[in-house]
Amino acid sequence: MPSNLLYWLIVGGIGGWLAGHFMKGRGYGVVGDIIIGLIGGVIGGWLMGPLGLSSGGGMLMDIVVAFIGGVILVFLARTLSHA
Repeated sequence: MPSNLLYWLIVGGIGGWLAGHFMKGRGYGVVGDIIIGLIGGVIGGWLMGPLGLSSGGGMLMDIVVAFIGGVILVFLARTLSHA
């Protein structure tokens, strides 16, 4: 169980960091990037799961899914904060 948590923290951190840099703006810090990546991974998995793009792809695919979900999350957060 602890190794799964560590895995998802690493994947979430990388995915969130990539999403934060891709979306260009103020940084969210290490903890913020991990949270964005973890939530982004859930969002990305929910969106990409039915397409068969999120299961069995290994760590790289998990990072890509977390990145895509993170970008969507950052976009929605910025859109809602400016509304």
